[in-house]
Amino acid sequence: MKSAFLLATLAALAGTSGLALAQAQGDGVLTVATIGEPPTLDVMQTATDIVLTIDQHIFETLYTYDAQWKSVPLLAASMPEISEDGLTYRIPIREGVKFHDGSDLDSRDVTASLKRWMALYPKGKQVATIVESLTEDGDHAVVFKLKSRYAPLLATLSQASVIMPSEKIADTLTEFVGTGPYVLKERKPDQYTQLVRFDGYKSPEGEPSNYAGKREAIAKEIRFVPVPDANTRVEGLISGQFDFADSLPVSTYERIEASGTAKPVIFENSGWVSLNMNMKEGLLTKKPLRQAVQAALNASDMMLAAFSDERFFSIDGSFFPKGSAWYTEAGVARYGEGDPEAAAKLLAEAGYDGTPIRLLTSRQYEFHYKLGEVAKAYLEAAGFKVDMQVVDWATLTTRRGDPKEWDIFITHSNFPGDPTTINTITDTYPGWYVSQQKATAVKAYMDALDDTAKAKAWEGIQTVIYDDAPLYKVGNFNGLTGVGASVGGYTPTYWPHFWNVTPKK
Repeated sequence: MKSAFLLATLAALAGTSGLALAQAQGDGVLTVATIGEPPTLDVMQTATDIVLTIDQHIFETLYTYDAQWKSVPLLAASMPEISEDGLTYRIPIREGVKFHDGSDLDSRDVTASLKRWMALYPKGKQVATIVESLTEDGDHAVVFKLKSRYAPLLATLSQASVIMPSEKIADTLTEFVGTGPYVLKERKPDQYTQLVRFDGYKSPEGEPSNYAGKREAIAKEIRFVPVPDANTRVEGLISGQFDFADSLPVSTYERIEASGTAKPVIFENSGWVSLNMNMKEGLLTKKPLRQAVQAALNASDMMLAAFSDERFFSIDGSFFPKGSAWYTEAGVARYGEGDPEAAAKLLAEAGYDGTPIRLLTSRQYEFHYKLGEVAKAYLEAAGFKVDMQVVDWATLTTRRGDPKEWDIFITHSNFPGDPTTINTITDTYPGWYVSQQKATAVKAYMDALDDTAKAKAWEGIQTVIYDDAPLYKVGNFNGLTGVGASVGGYTPTYWPHFWNVTPKK
């Protein structure tokens, strides 16, 4: 048990005011209804949304995302020192940070954790291919030496590259010890994951901004409860059983608002929807046919059919939403209300012979199915024949791995912290988008050393994507969650977080 003197000392070191400390000593509990049971709490093994949501309270990374999805320091003491050739990154580490087991964070913990991340996590494995060495520079700095420039390094270090004590690292984790504001106390599969406040937590400084800035464990306990049925999450929120409920049907907005016991919360631009095209085999290996798909579609009608209410979507051809550091209209073409004449001209240019396009979608994501129905109508109006195949999501994700089985599949994604981590840009992602002009544009981005150069290079990538037409970005959608009416301080983020949140009294 920490002494009162030590608690006061830690609070002072973190720059915590007396009032804030009094808040942090509260006995409140937050009960959070999630969409299901996490398969693991080892985020390096399985970085699904539910694992990231829970783990971010236990573990921390060197960098994290601010409100513009820029990478800013979390466990790092500052932005890295980068050599003139862009191949050496020296990252200083904050001093005085403790793990939940009472040990001090140092550079050995960082290198051991990041080496595990580079061995296990898919994006970590990508980083490993360009890392020549990762070494300690004293107790509170690490140095990356790269084989080639890699502009997304900080963005990839901002997710799933969690830091843990070197002594606790194993192929299969048996202890989940981090530096975060909450400690894992108990996990009962299919019942709850219980976290309790870490009294020795040392917060980063700054105003809260997305995942960046000050973090305060106001609630004494957070209990994550798996509730797979969305309507059960709604009923539990309204009854007061849950203080927060994730991923709610948009049709329940008015009911939650009228309940008096809960408030609906819209998270703008929680993701985007796309039609992804097969560039490896079949009809759509011809660029004019892919561009004809782009020209034929009406984004507004597709999103209205999918989400019913304009509060829950927006139409925008940029691959990042307004307000993001990566927002740009550069290169946007064949996007909007649909142009059947332009589509028909492209069909004729490609010598389209009437072979049906196989359009894969699923009803497990109902908005995918509704969007697909409208897409089919517009493609047929432009002169395509369409074979819309409705399968379960597991079948779709299996079938899309075989280029002989489909021409277009519908999916959705979140907005990543770095443009080059968009799935479609990866050569091996289903669709198999490979082109010389893409490779040239991506290389220009990888070589960029500052934000201005990165932004210009990203404009080039987006322009190339619209020209190559590996996909059709339909629009952005907003997510609906809910909080108890007397819960204070909750700010919506893609992975919901509950530091700085005051439980109901």
